[in-house]
Amino acid sequence: MEHVGRDDPKVLGAQPIPGKGGASGSEPAEEGDRGVGSVEHCPLHLSSCHECLELENSTIESVMFASAENIPDLPYDHSGSSEDVADDIRLEREGRRVNITGKAPNILFYVGSAPQEALDRFQEVRLVLADCVDTDSYTLYHLSRESALRDPWSDNCLLLVIATQEAIPEDLSQKFMAYLSQGGKVLGLCSSFRFAGFQVTSKSVLKETVQNLVFSKADQTQVKLSVLSSGYVFEEDPGERLSLGKLKGHLENEDQDRLIVQVPFGTHGGEAVLCQAHLELPPGSSVVQAREDFDLLKSSNSRRYEVLREILTTLGLNCDIRQAPALTPLHLLPAAEEIWDPLMRWLGKHVDPEGVIKSSKVSLKFLSSYTSEIEITPSALPVVTDVEAFSSEDFNLDIYRQNLQTERLGKVILFAEVTPTTMNLLEGLMFEIPQEMGLIAIAVRQTQGKGRGANAWLSPMGCALFTLLISIPLRSQLGQRIPFVQHLMSLAVVEAVRSIPEYQDINLRVKWPNDIYYSDLMKLGGVLVNSTLLGETFYILIGCGFNVSNSNPTICINDLVAEYNKQHRTELKPLRTDSLIARTVTVLEKLIDTFQDKGPNGVLPLYYKYWVHSGQRVRLGSLEGPEVWLVGLDDSGFLQVQQEDGKVVTVHPDGNSFDMLRNLIVPKQQ
Repeated sequence: MEHVGRDDPKVLGAQPIPGKGGASGSEPAEEGDRGVGSVEHCPLHLSSCHECLELENSTIESVMFASAENIPDLPYDHSGSSEDVADDIRLEREGRRVNITGKAPNILFYVGSAPQEALDRFQEVRLVLADCVDTDSYTLYHLSRESALRDPWSDNCLLLVIATQEAIPEDLSQKFMAYLSQGGKVLGLCSSFRFAGFQVTSKSVLKETVQNLVFSKADQTQVKLSVLSSGYVFEEDPGERLSLGKLKGHLENEDQDRLIVQVPFGTHGGEAVLCQAHLELPPGSSVVQAREDFDLLKSSNSRRYEVLREILTTLGLNCDIRQAPALTPLHLLPAAEEIWDPLMRWLGKHVDPEGVIKSSKVSLKFLSSYTSEIEITPSALPVVTDVEAFSSEDFNLDIYRQNLQTERLGKVILFAEVTPTTMNLLEGLMFEIPQEMGLIAIAVRQTQGKGRGANAWLSPMGCALFTLLISIPLRSQLGQRIPFVQHLMSLAVVEAVRSIPEYQDINLRVKWPNDIYYSDLMKLGGVLVNSTLLGETFYILIGCGFNVSNSNPTICINDLVAEYNKQHRTELKPLRTDSLIARTVTVLEKLIDTFQDKGPNGVLPLYYKYWVHSGQRVRLGSLEGPEVWLVGLDDSGFLQVQQEDGKVVTVHPDGNSFDMLRNLIVPKQQ
């Protein structure tokens, strides 16, 4: 298909055939409605494409979607490889949609002219936007300078992202302004792009420093966060009075320097949101050198995404939470070969004639193989018993086996790529299965993860998610102090990481009553314990989730490893979820054995080594409540605090929640 230039008289005089031209079958545009550089679309017939034959009466955009496997979307970047194109068009055709503007759902990134630097910058910015928008609805492309000048990219562009500090050539700037004048949307991320009415002014004292930003949303509510400044601010041209949009962001400094502006442009709905805060850079970026800056930026990371989504939504993109992934079958896996035959014999005696074990919440149907015709629902899950057929990109059974060094815990695995919640999977098995066949349910993702009380637990990719079954005799050291179970689990996660050679200084800690924290700043994991006393035995399901490689929107263990490497010039490797789950279960069994032998004093020294509360002052009940000092845990595992008069008060974890951000111990709302 030859591209016809906008100056060609055939284009300027052409009239679209009704039903075959215009946008999505709309009425032909009047001459005066055409924007600068607009191109009329003529019918496109591809005799080699069966789907295109069925769509003869569609626009060029529709034809492009009809055979996405064969026709890459414009623009075509000659500097890219065939693999790049294949990656870009791999989205399934039925998953895409055309925006209400009638344009194909392309987000284009102009990131400068230097080839390698531009590709690196493109990947950096693309990653953060892919975390914000519905990637099933949009395709994200690199727009090179050559393609920007040559191709009709503006016809299919919903958003142009300009993310380069180098000066934009005049001919390219004219292209971008023409796109704006036609109703285009532009997001500038620390770029030199600007237009009449304001200027970008350098303030070297702000360059690559962490500053406090106040961002005003479209509904006039405000978000306060720490950002990395580019060293430039926006100022109005003398004598100019701009009509700015509602989105804006200024620093909390004396000058209240403007770092984010929303600027409407033209009469066709064009607008730009321009930022001089590095919203596109993660806190672990190489630009961020000081650990204190990393901490500040990581603490604001979720708010950074909130600001980005607000900007993208204002510019017309869909940032809605994606639909929950489809449920997958479970797999029954042995951590040791010798346990398999006894397990199969036990199952044979306990399943019903249809191979099902039922509980109050879920039915597990054990099968030798799975086919797509078998229905999977939250209350009825198939369990595949063929170990040889098992494979997963996110869970390596051999690595789990190598890191599991237990006598009884974690020996029999129920694994799922996607399941509602691991807490429900073991309920029908927990009272009958022999203790030496220690059950553990592991998932890559959960659709209905649970926290304490009525809290939900978000379960994105990269979390370690599991529920472990343990049994504790009532008349034992731990059986008389069951609240300690949650403390032992939290401690096991921290020790599983910090006991790895060279990882002992990774700043992972425990927080009362059941959380895993980075320093005293951010939560990256939690524990949920459900116990049932049956006769003389506690049957306990311990649910645990902690972030291993999911850096956004908060923080994960591998963020801490990467930051440690940067600060200490080491090369510690990222950790895996499968190995950390196995190590955690191993450490937990050792802690339980130590507790049963020596009581609380056997484990408290290690617990206090890692807990975040040493010497902390808090207030009881409210901001005006009495100030107290944290003492430690009592003999039952409850938190003790000392008042000014010397009196020690015990705080029960089921009735209170310790708010790290406000230094309060407050009653938990029922």
